[in-house]
Amino acid sequence: MSGRRVAVAMSGGVDSSVAAALLLEQGCEVVGFTMQIWPREAEESAPPGLRGCCGLEAIDSAKRVASTLGIRHYVLNLREPFEQLVIDPFCDEYAAGRTPNPCIRCNTFVKFGPLLRRAAEVEAAKLATGHYAGTAYDEQSDRWQLLCGADEAKDQSYSLYSLSQGQLSRAMFPLGEMTKKEVRSKAGELGLPSADRPESQEVCFLFGESYREYLARQRPELVRPGPIVDSEGRQVGRHRGTAFYTVGQREGLGVSRHTPLYVTDIDVGSNRLVVGEAEEAAARGLVMGDVNYVSIADLPTEGRQLRAKIRSAGRAAACVARPDGDGVRVEFSAPQWAVSPGQAAVCYEGDAVAFGGIIEAGF
Repeated sequence: MSGRRVAVAMSGGVDSSVAAALLLEQGCEVVGFTMQIWPREAEESAPPGLRGCCGLEAIDSAKRVASTLGIRHYVLNLREPFEQLVIDPFCDEYAAGRTPNPCIRCNTFVKFGPLLRRAAEVEAAKLATGHYAGTAYDEQSDRWQLLCGADEAKDQSYSLYSLSQGQLSRAMFPLGEMTKKEVRSKAGELGLPSADRPESQEVCFLFGESYREYLARQRPELVRPGPIVDSEGRQVGRHRGTAFYTVGQREGLGVSRHTPLYVTDIDVGSNRLVVGEAEEAAARGLVMGDVNYVSIADLPTEGRQLRAKIRSAGRAAACVARPDGDGVRVEFSAPQWAVSPGQAAVCYEGDAVAFGGIIEAGF
């Protein structure tokens, strides 16, 4: 592989465009890859101008940027792996009463899966993306570290926690030391066509729908009404299907009480939605499974003082993490709101991701 040849995952947005431009300035030979992942019927029916990260408009934008930069550009058909590895699990998790994060699966199993393999085929030593994060190799621990981005408001290390050591060794995040404002400014200076392109929606394959509308269309069998009960088991209302609710949700319950009620548990087996007052929707800890260790190789039995995030836009909270069988038990210094099974919990030590996993339960 050529040490100076880098493949860049180009979504057509300003972030990946600037990432490619920066690598060119650093003397790298840049090859642009754009993933074609939307199902064909979605591309054909999407409203004109719909901005998803990998739709037809995004592909056209990426082509224009590549032309401006003078780099080779390829559109890769990854519809099948994306459907199997991202869309199907997304629906399955909601059907199981859990709240998934499809962007994490896309990063791990698609961008740094088939796309990374395609990068090797063109003899690129690294695959770069427009994520706001960083990597560093720590000789003392002999491990690759995943670091927070400098722009705290845009930091995306949470959604990259599940990258393996092998994947991190070939990853580049050129925007790690930049703020979003600086990226926009750089794009303007370079005259990139994507300079003023708006942010894409978070879940690209919803095509402008809410996730509830999407699930109802993709999995109509999930529209199965049932009882809403309080913590004492008393019925207080009816739900339209457990898949359409998440822990901590208040809106859309259709339950009138003198104090607000929130979803505290989703009992798929009994097709029941459990609700309670605000304090009942908070948890003092969680248990996570499918743990991926990043900057550390394991946890001591006595535990470790760390900080943990339980959602991408949340703030990291002080905690103690201990091994718990094949998983990890996390106890917070203060109760955390809406600990949702299926979401990721990511633990940090300083600016480095220590490890992360999938929340199995809150307590």
